[in-house]
Amino acid sequence: MIRLSQAVVAIQNVDVLRQFSITVEPGSLVGLVGRNGAGKTSVMRTIMGHLALREGTLHFGDVDLSTLASHERAALGIGYMPEDRGLVPELTVEENICLPLWVSPSLRVSERLELVYSILPELVEMRTRKALLLSGGQQKLVALARALAVGTRLLLLDEPFEGVAPALSQRLSEVVGKMRGSGLSVLISQSDLNHSRHLLDTEIVIERGANRH
Repeated sequence: MIRLSQAVVAIQNVDVLRQFSITVEPGSLVGLVGRNGAGKTSVMRTIMGHLALREGTLHFGDVDLSTLASHERAALGIGYMPEDRGLVPELTVEENICLPLWVSPSLRVSERLELVYSILPELVEMRTRKALLLSGGQQKLVALARALAVGTRLLLLDEPFEGVAPALSQRLSEVVGKMRGSGLSVLISQSDLNHSRHLLDTEIVIERGANRH
């Protein structure tokens, strides 16, 4: 599904990925594990097109992602949950969920919202609330819902369990667990795998932007 090979990526002339490679097979759940600053978020941002490849290749199936803009990648069925949630504060919960759907003409907004609310019913009662009025944990749920709305083929979840209460961590783990057997591919980045090791098919460890062998 996703093949990132020998990736070299720099931020302000400092290499954040150094010949890093990762493959996420169709229908699999893969954990990307590393300490803070190891390069996990850089991998996610590279896949989404927020960081440019200086060297290496990036393919989504047979599509060369390095030639596509970020919104074009979302339209391929890739859902992204960034570590900082990335919500628009003045928009409502439902509007935030719909943002990537508005650039995905192949998806029906009503159908995707129905799916999201069936998986995360706790969001129904807060769908008209502005994102800035939500707690950090609630914002995590909305960011996950947004990724689920557009992620028909691949989910990229960057530190989904970071900084949330144990009860919410358990809830997020339950939602991710429901992805197993759904045909979705999932890449989860974490500093540790306490919340999701039992869910994963494969673990990839990243250290200082490179694979740990």
